[in-house]
Amino acid sequence: MLIRNLSGVCVSLILAILVALLATPQASAHCDTYDGPVIKDARLALERSDVTPVLKWVGAEHEAEIRSLFEQTISVAKLSEEARSLAQRYFFETLVRLHREGEGAPYTGLKPSGTPLEPGVEEAEDALTSKSASSLLQSLNAALTKGINERFAHALETREHAGHSVEAGREYVAAYIEFIHYVERLHQALTTPAAHHEASGKPEVEHKH
Repeated sequence: MLIRNLSGVCVSLILAILVALLATPQASAHCDTYDGPVIKDARLALERSDVTPVLKWVGAEHEAEIRSLFEQTISVAKLSEEARSLAQRYFFETLVRLHREGEGAPYTGLKPSGTPLEPGVEEAEDALTSKSASSLLQSLNAALTKGINERFAHALETREHAGHSVEAGREYVAAYIEFIHYVERLHQALTTPAAHHEASGKPEVEHKH
């Protein structure tokens, strides 16, 4: 076995890696994928033996931990191909976990390459790559226009018949609430920063009717 040929800190690191990898479930966000920007910078850092590219993904409070783990990863990677693969994956896992912690979001592991991106993420990435937000704006504007028009039309139509029966009234109320809350969510998204996730997992406060 690999561990029989190791000693001291290397044994401790390998054991920690094995425990972490065996206990790690799948992930659920863009930065949690092997195709994501965090892992891309992590691979670059390892190729260059320079931790600098990944430090921006974690807060200052985690910098020392990442620096230390990076040096251990570089050291363990020299032992064998198996050790290199195991150590690098543990480094990736730890880096993404601390990044997610800084966002105030839960970490549930890394998703494989090719995992579909969440709606809008790919377009946002493409905008940065092309250095132009034109296509992104067109796509968002089309979706925004469609979403508002459909809900507005439904609320307006059901309001015309709201007094005909209790059922018709309830249909109107449902359409009214959907329209109002939809616009409210859009307004919140447009006027509040989106830098962090909700750490508590509690839903955002909505206007009640």
